[in-house]
Amino acid sequence: MYRFLLTRQWVILTLLGLVLIPVMIKLGFWQLHRHESRVARNDEIAASLSAPTVPVTELTGPGRAPSDGAKYRTVTARGTYDARHEVVVRHRTAADGDTIGYFVVTPLVRKDGSALLVNRGWIRADRDLTSFPEVPPAPKGEVEVTGRLMPDETTEASGIKDTQGLPDRQVMLINSRQQAKSLDRPVLGGFVQLLKTSPKPQGKQPELLPEPDHSGIGPHMAYAVQWWLFAAAVPVGWVVLVRREKQDRARSGAEQTEGENGADGADGPDGSDGESGAGEPESAGAAAVSD
Repeated sequence: MYRFLLTRQWVILTLLGLVLIPVMIKLGFWQLHRHESRVARNDEIAASLSAPTVPVTELTGPGRAPSDGAKYRTVTARGTYDARHEVVVRHRTAADGDTIGYFVVTPLVRKDGSALLVNRGWIRADRDLTSFPEVPPAPKGEVEVTGRLMPDETTEASGIKDTQGLPDRQVMLINSRQQAKSLDRPVLGGFVQLLKTSPKPQGKQPELLPEPDHSGIGPHMAYAVQWWLFAAAVPVGWVVLVRREKQDRARSGAEQTEGENGADGADGPDGSDGESGAGEPESAGAAAVSD
Protein backbone atom coordinates (compact mmCIF):
# COMPACT_ATOMS: atom_id res chain seq x y z
CA MET A 1 0.00 0.00 0.00
CA TYR A 2 2.83 2.40 0.87
CA ARG A 3 5.50 0.79 -1.26
CA PHE A 4 5.74 4.00 -3.28
CA LEU A 5 7.66 5.49 -0.33
CA LEU A 6 10.61 3.36 -1.42
CA THR A 7 10.81 5.04 -4.80
CA ARG A 8 13.71 7.38 -5.45
CA GLN A 9 11.48 10.47 -5.53
CA TRP A 10 9.95 9.79 -2.13
CA VAL A 11 13.22 8.76 -0.51
CA ILE A 12 14.79 12.07 -1.55
CA LEU A 13 11.74 14.04 -0.39
CA THR A 14 11.76 12.28 3.00
CA LEU A 15 15.49 12.83 3.53
CA LEU A 16 15.12 16.49 2.61
CA GLY A 17 12.40 16.90 5.23
CA LEU A 18 14.54 15.16 7.87
CA VAL A 19 17.37 17.61 7.14
CA LEU A 20 15.17 20.73 7.12
CA ILE A 21 13.50 20.09 10.48
CA PRO A 22 16.63 20.38 12.71
CA VAL A 23 18.02 23.22 10.60
CA MET A 24 14.84 25.27 11.05
CA ILE A 25 14.72 24.51 14.78
CA LYS A 26 18.33 25.69 15.13
CA LEU A 27 17.59 28.88 13.19
CA GLY A 28 14.66 29.53 15.52
CA PHE A 29 16.89 29.26 18.60
CA TRP A 30 19.47 31.52 16.91
CA GLN A 31 16.83 34.22 16.52
CA LEU A 32 15.68 33.63 20.11
CA HIS A 33 19.21 34.20 21.39
CA ARG A 34 19.43 37.42 19.35
CA HIS A 35 16.17 38.54 20.95
CA GLU A 36 17.48 37.78 24.42
CA SER A 37 20.73 39.60 23.66
CA ARG A 38 18.80 42.67 22.46
CA VAL A 39 16.64 42.68 25.60
CA ALA A 40 19.73 42.37 27.82
CA ARG A 41 21.42 45.23 25.92
CA ASN A 42 18.36 47.43 26.37
CA ASP A 43 18.33 46.70 30.09
CA GLU A 44 22.03 47.57 30.40
CA ILE A 45 21.60 50.84 28.52
CA ALA A 46 18.56 51.80 30.59
CA ALA A 47 20.43 51.02 33.82
CA SER A 48 23.45 53.09 32.74
CA LEU A 49 21.34 56.06 31.64
CA SER A 50 19.41 56.08 34.91
CA ALA A 51 22.50 55.68 37.11
CA PRO A 52 23.68 58.72 39.12
CA THR A 53 26.07 61.14 37.43
CA VAL A 54 29.66 60.74 38.64
CA PRO A 55 33.02 62.43 37.94
CA VAL A 56 34.65 60.83 34.93
CA THR A 57 37.73 59.79 36.94
CA GLU A 58 35.60 57.32 38.93
CA LEU A 59 35.12 55.20 35.83
CA THR A 60 38.22 55.75 33.73
CA GLY A 61 41.71 57.19 33.83
CA PRO A 62 44.97 57.50 31.86
CA GLY A 63 45.80 54.05 30.53
CA ARG A 64 42.62 52.63 32.09
CA ALA A 65 39.69 51.82 29.84
CA PRO A 66 36.13 52.07 31.18
CA SER A 67 34.50 48.76 32.02
CA ASP A 68 31.69 47.29 29.94
CA GLY A 69 29.19 48.23 32.64
CA ALA A 70 30.30 51.87 32.48
CA LYS A 71 29.18 52.32 28.89
CA TYR A 72 26.59 55.13 28.57
CA ARG A 73 27.11 56.21 32.19
CA THR A 74 26.63 59.94 32.65
CA VAL A 75 29.85 61.61 33.79
CA THR A 76 31.18 65.12 34.35
CA ALA A 77 34.59 66.71 33.81
CA ARG A 78 36.11 70.18 34.05
CA GLY A 79 38.85 71.68 31.90
CA THR A 80 39.62 73.75 28.84
CA TYR A 81 39.25 72.65 25.24
CA ASP A 82 42.42 72.14 23.18
CA ALA A 83 41.17 73.29 19.76
CA ARG A 84 44.61 72.86 18.16
CA HIS A 85 44.34 69.08 18.49
CA GLU A 86 40.71 68.88 17.47
CA VAL A 87 39.92 66.13 14.92
CA VAL A 88 36.91 65.12 12.87
CA VAL A 89 35.67 61.56 12.42
CA ARG A 90 34.70 60.76 8.84
CA HIS A 91 31.57 59.05 7.50
CA ARG A 92 29.29 59.50 10.50
CA THR A 93 25.54 59.97 10.24
CA ALA A 94 23.30 62.61 11.77
CA ALA A 95 20.40 61.83 14.10
CA ASP A 96 18.23 60.99 11.07
CA GLY A 97 20.52 58.04 10.32
CA ASP A 98 20.93 59.06 6.67
CA THR A 99 22.88 62.31 6.29
CA ILE A 100 26.64 61.75 6.18
CA GLY A 101 29.03 64.11 7.93
CA TYR A 102 31.63 64.27 10.70
CA PHE A 103 31.83 63.88 14.45
CA VAL A 104 33.86 66.67 16.07
CA VAL A 105 36.22 65.37 18.77
CA THR A 106 38.02 67.95 20.92
CA PRO A 107 40.38 67.12 23.82
CA LEU A 108 39.38 68.63 27.17
CA VAL A 109 42.56 69.35 29.16
CA ARG A 110 42.04 68.94 32.90
CA LYS A 111 43.91 70.72 35.69
CA ASP A 112 46.22 67.76 36.27
CA GLY A 113 47.36 67.95 32.63
CA SER A 114 45.51 64.84 31.45
CA ALA A 115 43.07 65.05 28.54
CA LEU A 116 39.60 63.66 27.96
CA LEU A 117 38.32 63.19 24.42
CA VAL A 118 34.91 64.85 23.99
CA ASN A 119 32.69 64.10 21.02
CA ARG A 120 31.02 67.51 20.72
CA GLY A 121 28.53 66.30 18.11
CA TRP A 122 27.86 66.05 14.38
CA ILE A 123 28.41 68.50 11.53
CA ARG A 124 27.50 68.27 7.86
CA ALA A 125 30.27 67.35 5.42
CA ASP A 126 31.54 69.91 2.92
CA ARG A 127 31.94 69.06 -0.73
CA ASP A 128 35.71 69.08 -0.32
CA LEU A 129 36.53 65.96 1.70
CA THR A 130 40.28 66.42 1.39
CA SER A 131 40.58 69.39 3.76
CA PHE A 132 39.56 70.05 7.34
CA PRO A 133 35.92 71.16 7.38
CA GLU A 134 34.58 74.35 8.91
CA VAL A 135 33.84 73.45 12.54
CA PRO A 136 31.91 75.57 15.08
CA PRO A 137 34.53 76.75 17.58
CA ALA A 138 34.74 75.11 20.97
CA PRO A 139 33.90 77.27 24.01
CA LYS A 140 36.88 79.16 25.41
CA GLY A 141 37.94 79.17 29.02
CA GLU A 142 37.21 76.57 31.68
CA VAL A 143 33.99 74.63 31.19
CA GLU A 144 32.22 71.72 32.81
CA VAL A 145 30.98 69.08 30.42
CA THR A 146 28.37 66.41 31.04
CA GLY A 147 28.16 63.45 28.74
CA ARG A 148 27.84 59.71 28.23
CA LEU A 149 31.02 57.68 28.74
CA MET A 150 31.93 55.44 25.81
CA PRO A 151 34.69 52.88 25.24
CA ASP A 152 37.33 53.41 22.56
CA GLU A 153 36.15 52.55 19.07
CA THR A 154 37.97 49.69 17.37
CA THR A 155 37.63 48.03 13.99
CA GLU A 156 36.75 44.73 15.66
CA ALA A 157 33.89 46.21 17.67
CA SER A 158 32.53 48.71 15.13
CA GLY A 159 33.33 47.09 11.80
CA ILE A 160 34.78 50.42 10.61
CA LYS A 161 38.08 50.07 8.77
CA ASP A 162 40.79 52.28 10.22
CA THR A 163 41.92 53.78 6.92
CA GLN A 164 45.41 55.23 6.82
CA GLY A 165 46.66 58.25 4.85
CA LEU A 166 43.64 60.46 5.56
CA PRO A 167 43.82 64.27 5.32
CA ASP A 168 45.31 66.08 8.28
CA ARG A 169 43.25 65.91 11.52
CA GLN A 170 40.75 63.44 10.06
CA VAL A 171 40.29 59.98 11.58
CA MET A 172 37.98 57.01 11.16
CA LEU A 173 37.72 55.95 14.81
CA ILE A 174 37.52 57.70 18.18
CA ASN A 175 40.35 56.05 20.06
CA SER A 176 42.12 57.52 23.07
CA ARG A 177 45.31 55.51 22.53
CA GLN A 178 45.69 56.79 19.00
CA GLN A 179 45.07 60.40 19.99
CA ALA A 180 47.49 60.17 22.91
CA LYS A 181 50.34 59.84 20.39
CA SER A 182 49.65 63.27 18.92
CA LEU A 183 48.63 64.98 22.18
CA ASP A 184 51.85 64.07 23.98
CA ARG A 185 50.02 64.00 27.33
CA PRO A 186 48.13 61.38 29.39
CA VAL A 187 44.68 60.66 27.95
CA LEU A 188 41.79 59.11 29.84
CA GLY A 189 40.56 55.84 28.37
CA GLY A 190 37.45 56.02 26.21
CA PHE A 191 35.66 59.25 25.35
CA VAL A 192 32.55 61.24 26.26
CA GLN A 193 29.53 61.96 24.05
CA LEU A 194 28.60 65.52 24.99
CA LEU A 195 25.18 66.20 26.51
CA LYS A 196 25.60 69.73 27.82
CA THR A 197 28.24 72.34 28.59
CA SER A 198 28.35 74.81 31.45
CA PRO A 199 28.46 77.73 30.95
CA LYS A 200 26.28 77.32 27.87
CA PRO A 201 28.30 78.10 24.72
CA GLN A 202 27.34 80.98 22.47
CA GLY A 203 26.73 80.66 18.76
CA LYS A 204 26.22 77.60 16.63
CA GLN A 205 27.55 74.30 17.95
CA PRO A 206 27.72 70.77 16.50
CA GLU A 207 24.48 68.79 16.63
CA LEU A 208 24.38 66.74 19.83
CA LEU A 209 23.96 62.99 19.46
CA PRO A 210 20.62 61.45 20.46
CA GLU A 211 20.15 59.03 23.33
CA PRO A 212 20.85 55.44 22.28
CA ASP A 213 17.76 53.44 21.38
CA HIS A 214 16.90 51.02 24.17
CA SER A 215 13.19 50.49 23.64
CA GLY A 216 12.93 48.46 20.44
CA ILE A 217 13.42 44.71 20.59
CA GLY A 218 13.44 44.09 16.85
CA PRO A 219 11.72 41.28 14.95
CA HIS A 220 13.92 38.44 16.24
CA MET A 221 11.26 36.79 18.43
CA ALA A 222 8.78 36.80 15.54
CA TYR A 223 11.42 35.26 13.28
CA ALA A 224 12.09 32.53 15.86
CA VAL A 225 8.40 31.59 15.98
CA GLN A 226 8.24 31.55 12.18
CA TRP A 227 11.18 29.14 11.92
CA TRP A 228 9.59 26.80 14.46
CA LEU A 229 6.28 26.91 12.61
CA PHE A 230 8.11 26.03 9.39
CA ALA A 231 9.76 23.08 11.18
CA ALA A 232 6.38 21.85 12.41
CA ALA A 233 4.87 22.25 8.93
CA VAL A 234 7.40 19.91 7.31
CA PRO A 235 6.10 16.60 8.83
CA VAL A 236 2.50 17.78 8.47
CA GLY A 237 3.09 18.55 4.81
CA TRP A 238 4.85 15.19 4.35
CA VAL A 239 1.84 13.29 5.75
CA VAL A 240 -0.56 15.27 3.56
CA LEU A 241 1.48 14.49 0.45
CA VAL A 242 1.69 10.79 1.35
CA ARG A 243 -2.07 10.49 1.83
CA ARG A 244 -2.73 12.35 -1.40
CA GLU A 245 -0.32 10.10 -3.26
CA LYS A 246 -2.01 7.03 -1.81
CA GLN A 247 -5.45 8.28 -2.87
CA ASP A 248 -4.24 9.15 -6.37
CA ARG A 249 -2.68 5.72 -6.81
CA ALA A 250 -5.83 3.97 -5.51
CA ARG A 251 -8.04 6.00 -7.85
CA SER A 252 -5.76 5.30 -10.78
CA GLY A 253 -5.80 1.57 -10.02
CA ALA A 254 -9.59 1.49 -9.74
CA GLU A 255 -10.00 3.28 -13.07
CA GLN A 256 -7.60 0.86 -14.73
CA THR A 257 -9.48 -2.17 -13.36
CA GLU A 258 -12.84 -0.76 -14.43
CA GLY A 259 -11.52 -0.16 -17.92
CA GLU A 260 -10.23 -3.72 -18.21
CA ASN A 261 -13.58 -5.20 -17.03
CA GLY A 262 -15.53 -3.07 -19.54
CA ALA A 263 -13.33 -4.26 -22.36
CA ASP A 264 -13.86 -7.95 -21.42
CA GLY A 265 -17.72 -7.61 -21.38
CA ALA A 266 -17.89 -5.96 -24.80
CA ASP A 267 -16.09 -8.79 -26.70
CA GLY A 268 -17.26 -12.39 -27.19
CA PRO A 269 -15.25 -15.47 -26.24
CA ASP A 270 -13.74 -15.66 -29.72
CA GLY A 271 -13.18 -11.92 -29.88
CA SER A 272 -16.00 -11.29 -32.35
CA ASP A 273 -18.94 -8.92 -31.91
CA GLY A 274 -21.78 -10.52 -29.86
CA GLU A 275 -24.56 -9.38 -32.23
CA SER A 276 -22.83 -10.79 -35.29
CA GLY A 277 -22.59 -14.23 -33.68
CA ALA A 278 -26.29 -14.27 -32.74
CA GLY A 279 -27.42 -13.47 -36.31
CA GLU A 280 -25.54 -16.30 -38.04
CA PRO A 281 -28.04 -19.19 -37.28
CA GLU A 282 -30.99 -17.08 -38.49
CA SER A 283 -29.24 -16.42 -41.79
CA ALA A 284 -28.59 -20.13 -42.25
CA GLY A 285 -32.26 -21.03 -41.62
CA ALA A 286 -33.43 -18.50 -44.15
CA ALA A 287 -31.15 -20.01 -46.72
CA ALA A 288 -32.62 -23.50 -46.08
CA VAL A 289 -36.23 -22.30 -46.59
CA SER A 290 -35.35 -20.70 -49.91
CA ASP A 291 -33.86 -23.98 -51.01
